[in-house]
Amino acid sequence: MKKILIYGLVFLFSFSLRAQDIVVKAEYPSVVNEGEQFPVTWSVNSGGGEFSAPSFNPFIKLIGPQTSYSSSTQIINGKMSHSTSYSYVYYLQAVKEGKYVIAPAVFTLKNKTYTSDSLYIEVIGSSSQQNNVPSGGNAGTGSQDVEPSGNDIFINLSLNRKDVYLGEYIAASVKLYTRVNLSGINEIKFPAFNNFLKSDITTPPLTSLKQENVRGTIYGTGLVQQFLLYPQVTGEIEIDPVQISVLVQQKAGQQDPFFGDFFNTYQTIPRTVASRPLKVRVKPLPGVKPADYSGVVGQLNIKAALNTDTVNVNDPVNFIITVTGTGNLKVAESPSLKLSPDIEVFDPKITDDIKNSMNGTSGQKTFEFLLIPRHNGDYTIPPVTYSYFNPSTARYEKLTTREFRFHAKKGSDQSNSAITVFGGVPKEDVKYLGKDIRFIKSDPGNLAKTANIILASRSFYTLYAFTALAFLVVLFLRREHIRRNSDLSQVRNRKAGKVAVKRLHNASICLKNDETDRFYEEILKAIWGYLSDKLNIPVSDLTRSNAISALTERGIDIQLINNLIGILDTCEYARYAPSSSETGASDIYEGASQFIKSVENLLT
Repeated sequence: MKKILIYGLVFLFSFSLRAQDIVVKAEYPSVVNEGEQFPVTWSVNSGGGEFSAPSFNPFIKLIGPQTSYSSSTQIINGKMSHSTSYSYVYYLQAVKEGKYVIAPAVFTLKNKTYTSDSLYIEVIGSSSQQNNVPSGGNAGTGSQDVEPSGNDIFINLSLNRKDVYLGEYIAASVKLYTRVNLSGINEIKFPAFNNFLKSDITTPPLTSLKQENVRGTIYGTGLVQQFLLYPQVTGEIEIDPVQISVLVQQKAGQQDPFFGDFFNTYQTIPRTVASRPLKVRVKPLPGVKPADYSGVVGQLNIKAALNTDTVNVNDPVNFIITVTGTGNLKVAESPSLKLSPDIEVFDPKITDDIKNSMNGTSGQKTFEFLLIPRHNGDYTIPPVTYSYFNPSTARYEKLTTREFRFHAKKGSDQSNSAITVFGGVPKEDVKYLGKDIRFIKSDPGNLAKTANIILASRSFYTLYAFTALAFLVVLFLRREHIRRNSDLSQVRNRKAGKVAVKRLHNASICLKNDETDRFYEEILKAIWGYLSDKLNIPVSDLTRSNAISALTERGIDIQLINNLIGILDTCEYARYAPSSSETGASDIYEGASQFIKSVENLLT
């Protein structure tokens, strides 16, 4: 039994080795100084083959190959994994300044050949360091825009573009450059990015530095953070510097003349550096926005689907519209449906699958509409149009879905019913009541001549004068009402508080139903709608900055304005990264209600 178990383990182990893909990796510095000695290491995850190194010309091979072997076995949750690595190390010396390419190394196993990537090495001479000549290369790509401050440590905030349209993405990178030994990063302070919508890109933690040529000087570089910026206002926007505090290792005392650095001690000193401020020019979207504009700046595709073509009356139909592509998909608005009044439409259920990268935001956003036919018959869903702005062509582009049809049949439970629902309004069929027609009365009854004539009485003229006076008063009030309502901006100003209270009531209902995402959306609608109506600023032109300026000009207390900013920040953060509790949502509701009441009392 033991022999069978051992043979089985050996068989599984050998099978895992055969199934393993053989990979040849190369590790090397991409930038070196003229005359510098450096190692080049090739690693192979399999043994038993033949390794062939390439020609190192024009570099001088000093030592090599030095081979080493490592092996590890892991058993996790009953699954065994085994990995091996064979390393071949060569030590080279750079002789001449220039950019060089070394051919791939070759590993042969069982008549199969595996190759590594080519090596791209740049050699910097003393002349390039003295003249500060910009240079590129494999590792220096993208560093030509870097302007070192002359210090041994600096940080750079780089943007992939500085001239964009409103809502177009900007890819930003924060990179650290150093020529001294660092023991870690103490603190990073990013700017507020006012007038931008910021989305972080998943960035691996900085654990090691790579060599990079920056205008003829070799720096150790590391990527600190990457993110996307979406401008929300037009004009020239300035981005404040990024500040970073690093821990620098320095020798404590003088070097020992006999033992060198062996007995030296080091101390850690914090140092703070900041990047240069940047300016971005944001252009407004040209032309007139289409009525079906989605708010997306990028490139989109659209598709639609209907889950069934036959349904009973009062049963739901799912109409799903999916928008895919790149751009600021988070702000993509719901498509507009033009349907028959016999179809009841509910607000769509919105889901998204969005990813951020240095190429922008990409993914899809799905709008699932629930349609309920209220009358039997054939229905048509007209083509849905959806427009977006394409920055590459600098124009609006329209997407259109195909037409959909479905049939609503009368259900068996409605065959004997006297009520048919039509257009959401119940209508009754004609019913015979038995008393709907009455016979003409043939008997005139007792008739008598009266002596009292209304026109001859004094009360008639009094009533007539009172009626005429009442008519004049009503006419005056009606004209005054028409005059006051002719100015739409004043009407919106007067009704701003009532409209905001209704929206806050909707938010409270969402809070009771645990609809947190919709709760924050209703709070934002209430606040922005109230500010637009009260400050007489169109919603399309309303931004946080001009709203705060308008409130300040009208003498609103700075504490109220700070409360407003806190509410907006919390709601916007909760919509895209929901993490707040019900208690926090209640505080947001009370804060929004108190702000609207306070401003209403001050601006009445």
